[in-house]
Amino acid sequence: MTYFPYVGSGPYCYANSFSMMFGEASLSPAVIEFATGSPFGMQLHGGAMPFFDPYGWTPEAGFEDALAAMGWTSVVTRGGSEDEALARLTEALAEGPVWVGPLEMGHLRHQPGMHGAIGADHYVVVLALCDGMVEMHDPQGYPHATLPLADFMAAWRGETVDYGEPFTMRTGFRRIEAVAEEDAIRRALPAGIRWLAMDRNLQPPAGTLGNEAAALALAERVTAGCDDELRGHFIHFAVRVGARRAADAARCLARIGLDEAAGIMGRQARSIGALQYPLVTREDAAAAAHLRALAPTYRELLAVLEPAAVS
Repeated sequence: MTYFPYVGSGPYCYANSFSMMFGEASLSPAVIEFATGSPFGMQLHGGAMPFFDPYGWTPEAGFEDALAAMGWTSVVTRGGSEDEALARLTEALAEGPVWVGPLEMGHLRHQPGMHGAIGADHYVVVLALCDGMVEMHDPQGYPHATLPLADFMAAWRGETVDYGEPFTMRTGFRRIEAVAEEDAIRRALPAGIRWLAMDRNLQPPAGTLGNEAAALALAERVTAGCDDELRGHFIHFAVRVGARRAADAARCLARIGLDEAAGIMGRQARSIGALQYPLVTREDAAAAAHLRALAPTYRELLAVLEPAAVS
């Protein structure tokens, strides 16, 4: 089967930020996203908030494996006081752009509608500090955006982001080996399978469900009545990124000859993407039906990928 790629806007903030830092040697954002392990599962975080990423997964949990699979390394710094963080950022910018995050997106007031913390994470590439303003490439769709330093520091403190540490940034990006995209996909796949199998020593919040159990529980919740907070999370973020991740992963798997697995992930992408219209139009029974169709695909995908990992 031929997988027609999606190219367009969407919430791929850390994959796009990594790509900017890699420069001309960058792999595609689709392969970067695949390498983080994010497409391999879904979770109902704390039994309440759905994410189309693996049980217990956070972006920070997938970054080191992704860099290693792609042949890159970087230096991470985090924590300390606001003054110490600002001094580190200023020093790093003397050498070039700096990858920064997680940030609390709600403090990024250059984005329309952002007036304070909303509990959403984000990643950007900072370009400069000048006259009390931060200049950045914000992959949400705002190149060369500027923001008052006070707002940026509030975002970087990340008090309402439920993972990671304040004032995290990455510098010193260095390509330690040239890795072709197909090889990066193969190298990242074992970690993705472990995520899909929920075979990680992680302790997500109590009540968190993964994969099939998450999809079925979410279907029941949507059937009983999708509240405005859940609906907004779905239609503005979760469905958009989840469908794209699965579609990109399907194409990645097809590139290395895992056609059966690619077919399953293609079905996942279509099921997730098909949620958008009924959720926007409040046809919740139809949305629940798509979630029930999605549920067994995680079990099916693991059954196909586990033998492939040892062959």
